[in-house]
This record gives sequence, structure tokens and C-alpha cells, in this order.
Amino acid sequence: MHIKSLGLAVAAIPVFALAACGGSSDSDTAQADSEPVTWYPVTATVWPEPGFEAESTEADYTPLGKDEVTKEWKICAAFPHLADAYWLAADYGVIQQARDMGVDMTVVEAGGYENLSQQIAQIENCAQDSDAVIIGAISTEGLNPTIERLKSEGKVVIDFINGVSSPDITAQSLISYSEIATRTAEYLVEATDGEEVTVGWLPGPKGAGFAEEANKGFTAALEGTNVTVVNTQWGNTDKQTQTTLVEDILAANPDVDFIAGNAVTAEAAGPVLRDAGLTEDIGVLSYYMTPGTYDGIEAGTVLASAADPAVLTARIATDLAVRALEGKDFDVHVAPPLEVIDKEQLESWDSTTTLAPDSWDTEFRS
Repeated sequence: MHIKSLGLAVAAIPVFALAACGGSSDSDTAQADSEPVTWYPVTATVWPEPGFEAESTEADYTPLGKDEVTKEWKICAAFPHLADAYWLAADYGVIQQARDMGVDMTVVEAGGYENLSQQIAQIENCAQDSDAVIIGAISTEGLNPTIERLKSEGKVVIDFINGVSSPDITAQSLISYSEIATRTAEYLVEATDGEEVTVGWLPGPKGAGFAEEANKGFTAALEGTNVTVVNTQWGNTDKQTQTTLVEDILAANPDVDFIAGNAVTAEAAGPVLRDAGLTEDIGVLSYYMTPGTYDGIEAGTVLASAADPAVLTARIATDLAVRALEGKDFDVHVAPPLEVIDKEQLESWDSTTTLAPDSWDTEFRS
């Protein structure tokens, strides 16, 4: 297997609008969580309606200032879980933005993608005392009746990160996982420089919007290329599950050249490959970034990772909720900029768009 050394022109692949987000360095991730962060303006892609079908435009996104917020609005954010660093970053984003804007944020988490009924119950409970609900959905379809009821009750509903198909949401803070996985696949094609290679693919939980969309984008981008997906494994994004799935792929496909998938896949693959003596033989890629994938890129155990800016997505979702409650103008669908990062870009990449500060622990109230 030959992996081409990639230069900046290839590795920093733009997805939507590629822009610098602030001017922070890696040292800024150690910031105290009480300090306001100037993350704006940020170049975002916006749509006039939910989804990705309408014509999009680029816009400089800036949240409302605290002095523009007239009330201590109550907002509930419902997460699938808080078991990994990705959702910890989203937790940081919604809590910190609520503090910056002077509103009341409560976070609930369902404990895993298998717990749809738990998430529905949590949303219905917290919505009773909330003006708005931000939903990181366990299921693309399964929450639609709940969202319909929330709308009928006059609640603001913001769809963020995972995506739902409901027509009753107020707005979305949502990237295209199909697009970001497409870019990850294109990176792999470019890196292998035409050599025929195989990849084991682990998109995430079956039925979860982000994983289903990532699977569509990744597999479509590899059609007709030198890269063949020889094994696809679905499962929850916890370390134990992903470790088992990586082991299953290696057992079924001992000559596989690459492992690609969600960030926990990349984190889990490192020790598995090391123990099997395969670190130098099998490349690893992720379609979103966590501290574990960051460390893997730095150490050379992860070739590259797309950087889905979870912190920005969560901050924008919070601002959209407040804008709607205040009766201010807002874009119905906002997507922050994305990048694909390898070791060459790591030092200059602004990690504060994507990762929580090192000092951040899970918080459930602003």
C-alpha cells in the first residue's frame, strides 16, 4: 500500500465555505469555561428552507449580543448521549453560548442511540418548562410526532447535528454528513494515488441521520474509483462497540488496507492495530474530529480526519433558538464551515471550532 504525501492544496479540502474561524491557537483550548469566546463572524453556508435541496449562499454569521436579548429564555437541548468527546464539544457549545447570551440552558441525554423512547420522554418533559428545544436526534423519523406536538404548542424547535425529516422544525444548525464523508472518501482516493486498495467502513449507528447520510456520501464517492469498500459495519459510537467492529473487519478481511469511519472508530482502531502489529500496514481515517483523532493524527496513527465543527454548530443552534424567540430575522438552515485535516494542517488548524476546552467537564445547566 502506498500513501502519497499530500500537500496543503489537496488536504485542506473545502466543504461548503472553508474559512478561518476566529484566530485561536491550540493553547486556547485550555481557556477557562467562564470566559466568553469571540468565535464570530464565521463564514457559513445558509439555505432559505430545511435540508440541502434549495439554493445556498454564503454569509458572515454573527450571533445576537447579550444586550439584544430581552428575556432569560428557557431552552432545553436533547442529546443522544454524552459518552464521547464529540457530544461533549456540543455540550460546551450550547452551555457556553447560553451563558454568553444570558439565557437558561438545560441539557438532557438519552444514554445511547438505542434509547429513542427515552429521548422522546426527556424532550416532552423538559419542553414543559422551556420556550425552545434544541434536538440532536437519535432517529431521523422517530421524533417527528413529538416535533409536531411541540410546534402545535408554540415551541421553537431547532434541529442540530444529526438531522430530522420533520417539516415542523423552526430552523436547523446542520452540516451535510453526506458531503463531509464524500470529502473524506475523496481524500482517500487522492492519498492512494490510483493504487487498488480496500477499506473497511464503519459509519455509526444504523438509522441515525448522520450515519446514514455519511454512508451515502462515502460509498457514492468511491464508486468507479481505485478504492473498494469490502466490509461495512454499523454500531453505536461507544469505544467497546467500535473496538469489536474493527476486530470483526480485521477477522473477515485480514488484507484490508484502510479502516475509515466515525471518530470513535479511529480512536478504537489504534490499539487494535497496534496489538495486531498492523499499525504500519493499515491506514485510519475519520469523517469527524475528536481529541482522540487529533492525537492520532499527531502521533501518526490516524492519516486524516474531517473536522465537523461541533462547537460552532451548537453555538449557532443556540443563537437560532434565541433569534426565533426574540422575533429576530434568522436563516432557516445554517451550516458552519468544514475542513479535512491531516498532519500537515494540524498545527495551523483552529481546534476551538470543533473541540471543547481541555478543562471542560460535562455540564447540564448554564
